[in-house]
Amino acid sequence: MRIAQWGAAALAGALLLTGCQPDAADKSVSAVATEIPVSGDIRTHDPGLVVGDGDQPWMVFSTGDLRVGLGAIQVRTSPDGREWTHAGQAWTPSTEPTWAIEKIQGVENFWAPEVFEHDGTWYLYYSASTFGSNTSAIGLRTNANLDPENPSDGWVDQGEVWSSDGSANYNAIDPAVIIDEDGQGWMAFGSFWGGIQLIELDFPSGKPPAGAEPVTIADRGFPPNAIEAPALLHRDGWYYLFVSFDSCCRGTDSTYSINVGRAEQVSGPYLDADGVPLLEGGGTLLLDTDGDRIGPGGQSVSGNHLAFHYYDASLGGDFQLAIRELGWSPDGWPVLTTAPPDQES
Repeated sequence: MRIAQWGAAALAGALLLTGCQPDAADKSVSAVATEIPVSGDIRTHDPGLVVGDGDQPWMVFSTGDLRVGLGAIQVRTSPDGREWTHAGQAWTPSTEPTWAIEKIQGVENFWAPEVFEHDGTWYLYYSASTFGSNTSAIGLRTNANLDPENPSDGWVDQGEVWSSDGSANYNAIDPAVIIDEDGQGWMAFGSFWGGIQLIELDFPSGKPPAGAEPVTIADRGFPPNAIEAPALLHRDGWYYLFVSFDSCCRGTDSTYSINVGRAEQVSGPYLDADGVPLLEGGGTLLLDTDGDRIGPGGQSVSGNHLAFHYYDASLGGDFQLAIRELGWSPDGWPVLTTAPPDQES
């Protein structure tokens, strides 16, 4: 489903093996992303994108609002990714995950969902936490027949996937899931504290196997370790790890930016375009504040599209959805800007 030219990635891989690094920020490269013009109800935070297949609509799952459905994960749909309509919540107040509310004291809304389909089953991962705390949990719901018009129907609560109790040096929020070339599932997660973690998942359960433990795959290397919101993409033999640097949730004072590294194995090591490991503070900048679009981040990927939120200065810093079809440079690095480097504002 994520198809591209093998030759460019193979060349880049050879350069990595010989210790040489292609310059992903090469200003002579004019690869650009394509902006998907979105309208309608686009007030989403931490969008989890599902690109429609055939006649199926596009969907975006996003962080809940306490004032709407008691903070359940929100769902929006679009026939083509452009005009968006609020379709409802992923569960009703009577079917909310009570286990998470009991486990994570103070939860008011659920955050940063990840949704994907695997072997005929839909998997919805979500975060339960409170702001500034790493006493957190990632939960899971499954659905055999997701109905975009009735998005709360059919979900079965599968309970906890992973959690952090405040004693662990990581934060169990912001799940991102991928199936590798061998059919093994993996979940990246994390926010601040010990950085981005990775743990195996078994399917069809969608949960870690017995004895699995997370390993760190990205770390800023200095306090407060402002890295979160991982997203994973496999393309041309490379695994790409997208992350948000710095701070969200401050309106026009937000400092989020989207960065990336890549690896030949899903477990890493992930390097940026200059060869700096993401475990040592590396990360190639893909998108930063531009005009009224403040602090882009909270990203997810589906197919060759990346969704993110930003804080709109023209709306007083309210958050909005954006979607871009990724561009790709000849040396196999993703591009999120919609103009060549010498034409950027």
